Amino acid sequence: MNDLSSLETNNEKPTAENALPVYSRGQLALRNGQDRDEIWVAYQGLIYDVSRSRLWKRGNHYEHWAGQDLTRELDHDAPHNANVFDKFTVIGRLG
Repeated sequence: MNDLSSLETNNEKPTAENALPVYSRGQLALRNGQDRDEIWVAYQGLIYDVSRSRLWKRGNHYEHWAGQDLTRELDHDAPHNANVFDKFTVIGRLG
């Protein structure tokens, strides 16, 4: 079986998203705006750098805390949709 057939079998196609580095929840947690200057949040498996946003200074935005996967709380409780992340840089995937 060649590499292409294994990709087709797994329904995976090479994308820019697959080329992103993978970070653990522990690595994400260190980018909470308290321990380091980097402020990252995860949403739907992607990690976003929100460090430059004035809304995320000190690692929190309303009741949301940086350094975490916010998927569940944003999908159920946030007044906005996933488009809010379009203005931020995707820097990795949550592993």
